[in-house]
Amino acid sequence: MARPICLKCHYPLKACLCESIEPMHVSTELIVLQDPSEVGHAKNSVRLLSLVIPETQVLVGEGPDDFSQLRQYLDASTKPVYLVYPSDKSKNAEEERFDDEVIMLLLDGTWRKAYKLLQLNPWLLQYPCLHLDLQSGSNYTIRKASRSDSLSTLEAAAMVLQAIEPTLSVTPLTRALSAMVNQRLNSMPASVRQRYE
Repeated sequence: MARPICLKCHYPLKACLCESIEPMHVSTELIVLQDPSEVGHAKNSVRLLSLVIPETQVLVGEGPDDFSQLRQYLDASTKPVYLVYPSDKSKNAEEERFDDEVIMLLLDGTWRKAYKLLQLNPWLLQYPCLHLDLQSGSNYTIRKASRSDSLSTLEAAAMVLQAIEPTLSVTPLTRALSAMVNQRLNSMPASVRQRYE
């Protein structure tokens, strides 16, 4: 029997996060290319990102055919487009100067899956790549990561938004993530919780 789901936030009723969701509006257009395996993941931060910033576009797929409409849209857009992905050629987002309205592409998946998305979609590399200068580790402690510089997609979005608009408060994003992390940790048996704290 399926667990009852909150109709607003779409999390199980026992894990409802509606009280922690404070919607915000940003001028930056956020587009997430999401690996299919992430869609049903209970700890996926993109769902939270979309609740806080409802204009966020989430496109699920792997190969170029899955993103053909996106490519057409980007080709027709007059806004500058950036890909948030660290590489030898990427620029520090905090040191970049941005127009008032830009499009940010984010890859959602583990490092391995994000790399695979990039390899299957070399067209993404036509856009300038940005990396984020991490001052501290991720607060997304409920999901194990293979790299110390790993961030959840929500955290990456919050950091890049702050780089574009330094006066923008991203507290609604960080508060929502903290609420989810705390909710998940509190629902774990103490012996399991110790592995994540």
